[in-house]
Amino acid sequence: MPRLKGRVTLATVAGTAGVSVATVSKVLNGRSDVSPATRARVQDILEKHGYVGRRPEPVERDTVELFYQGVLNAYSVEVIQGVVEAGQVSGVDVVLNAHPPHPPTSSSGRAARWIRELIANGRRAAIGITSELADADLAALARARLPLVVIDPANIPQPDVTSVGSTNFAGGMAATQHLLSLGHRRIAYVGGQPTSGCNQARMSGFRSAMEAVGAAVPPEYVWMRDFLYDDGLAGGARMLDLPDRPTAIFAGSDEVALGILEAARARGLRVPDDLSVVGFDDTEVARLASPPLTTVKQPLREMGAVAVRTALQLAAGEKVDSHHVELATTLIVRASAAPLHYTSIAAS
Repeated sequence: MPRLKGRVTLATVAGTAGVSVATVSKVLNGRSDVSPATRARVQDILEKHGYVGRRPEPVERDTVELFYQGVLNAYSVEVIQGVVEAGQVSGVDVVLNAHPPHPPTSSSGRAARWIRELIANGRRAAIGITSELADADLAALARARLPLVVIDPANIPQPDVTSVGSTNFAGGMAATQHLLSLGHRRIAYVGGQPTSGCNQARMSGFRSAMEAVGAAVPPEYVWMRDFLYDDGLAGGARMLDLPDRPTAIFAGSDEVALGILEAARARGLRVPDDLSVVGFDDTEVARLASPPLTTVKQPLREMGAVAVRTALQLAAGEKVDSHHVELATTLIVRASAAPLHYTSIAAS
């Protein structure tokens, strides 16, 4: 079926399907008085031609769609809390969709169907956490004029996508410089997905700090999978089983750091006596860890709040100062890192 040219309206869909505009409207509104064959034909045309419809009349209370791709963890819970609290302050309801609307490789038809659902439910804007959206999603959102703000985008921030993050590069440098100041030179990095923008920035900060003092980073001292506990457990095991194992590890997230702590415990190594560890995020697990984690604090709740305020600005037709906002990170020193002369494996 050739794609319709120009703006797709109910009338053009009805003409293509050979039905009335009223029938198309019934299909869009989920009415039951349409035959299954007619419904299927109309829905097929709507999806193939990316019809997203018009925004309904404003409802009494605005709603924002918050969607998250991946497993809910300590990081995402902090960000979600910030979004919800900011929504309460702004008088906006937040609806959480903890599953991706569809795969990143989805078609324009599936993207349009997702956007139609958002519009039909009166969403003012959409906020994604660590999400990677396909071009079809972005095109459908643009056609519907539905603002999108992404928190910590999974891929490198695109110029036309508004995003909120933190100073990941500076945070990576601060974590590594702290370990260097303690006398460590054999420092490894265990982080997230290689394609993740925030992971690349943290690792770049790590490498920059190491290069600044002439400390080598052997290939086996870098492990990148994801930001979860099991990834830290696997990466920590790999590092600590090396013949020339590191004296310190910079973890790309607090959950990864917890996995490294467990890998060290399983090998009879003590933190920080035998191994220094620095995390990233400063979630609740960092404070509850044993020992409590030295970590780089991301202002996670504030990131969620900034995303809400930015999304509402865009929904109101206002201009924003920047399409990508980075909030400052801070090194929080606790008990998981110690000077090198206390590290018994330094001479190994």
